[in-house]
Amino acid sequence: MKTCDVVVIGAGPGGGSAALHCSRLGMKTMILEADPEVGTPVHCGECLSQLAVDNLDLSLPEEVIALHVKGIRVIFPDSTAKKLTEPGYVLEKHLFERWLCEEACKVGAELHLHHKVTKMERVYDSENKFSNWIIDGKGDYFPIECKAVIDASGVSGVASKILDMGTEVEVIAGFQYEMNEVENDGYLDFYLWPKYSPHGYVWMIPKKEGRANVGLVTTDKKGAVKYLDSFIEDTYLKEKPVANPPWRSDGIKIRPFGGTIPISGPRAVTVGDGLILVGDAAGFTSPLFEGGSHLALWSGREAAQTIRAAIEKDDLSSKALGPYEKAWKSTFPPYHKILKGKTALYNLSDQQMSVMARCLPDELGSMSPLDKTWIGMKILFRKPTLFAKKVISVLLSFGYSRAKYFGW
Repeated sequence: MKTCDVVVIGAGPGGGSAALHCSRLGMKTMILEADPEVGTPVHCGECLSQLAVDNLDLSLPEEVIALHVKGIRVIFPDSTAKKLTEPGYVLEKHLFERWLCEEACKVGAELHLHHKVTKMERVYDSENKFSNWIIDGKGDYFPIECKAVIDASGVSGVASKILDMGTEVEVIAGFQYEMNEVENDGYLDFYLWPKYSPHGYVWMIPKKEGRANVGLVTTDKKGAVKYLDSFIEDTYLKEKPVANPPWRSDGIKIRPFGGTIPISGPRAVTVGDGLILVGDAAGFTSPLFEGGSHLALWSGREAAQTIRAAIEKDDLSSKALGPYEKAWKSTFPPYHKILKGKTALYNLSDQQMSVMARCLPDELGSMSPLDKTWIGMKILFRKPTLFAKKVISVLLSFGYSRAKYFGW
């Protein structure tokens, strides 16, 4: 039986980060990836704020960067546009994830592709103290004995399902096309237009040489692609060429790419005996704009540090891993407040949303607490009925979503 200190399930941002930091801390680490290669298919918009990069002490190589950007522009139903000027990156996400895993392997991690975990068994000693895991599944390297598991398997939540941890997450559908000949001024465009994305939003995320991701998220999973096609047909994007992304094989019919994204906040349980959940597997995405890469990277690093401390104390019980939960709860945005604001936002009509937008400053990142109070009063003066619509919660959720340590 193969043995190691830590098994990391999944080679996405959370898994790559976890493996890199586990290896740096001297733990023998195996990354188990179910797909035949790291990074594909791409499931997200591929963005990362400079604030997150600085906080995580990453030195991104230029080849994983699709574009250096200035920030975000939020566009409302009447075309009112507001900016959040804060630098960051659009990534070539598949190359970024491969780079992370390569960095982990350089410091000792092992990467095993085509390895799908199907069974996880905890072993306890005669005193009922957690001892280790026996991990089994589909792949030549199984079974594996390890001291700890970091589940970075994404929204599928492998460990939560196999172990029946009794936690569920609500998901939203996200799809996008790669388009060409799309001009940009260095801002990511996010459209809050319910007509095209019920309970969601549309985006144009630019890349080098006129490339762009154009996509949306919506609770209407079955109609998602039709809504996206309608948006493209009705806007300046109508005549722009659609192409397959560079990671897709030649000869495949052009089609959108994406997947499901957790939107209900963290799972009720993110640690167990010998187990830590990170990234999407833990439900760590911002509930308003669904950004998750920055939270996955941070949680992977935090999981590695927590497990290293627990191994040194020879105690990998859920209680010993509890500092991980305390850390993310004190660091991540207040999910319950963002969810409250998100619910209120999607209860607004197009006209009410536009009234709110016209009261906002042109630069969203410069609002002080006093400014927010004044803006709230201005909105309620112009449209008193918005008070009953909880518009103040909406405004607060925008601020909370731009997390203190992670940016947009």
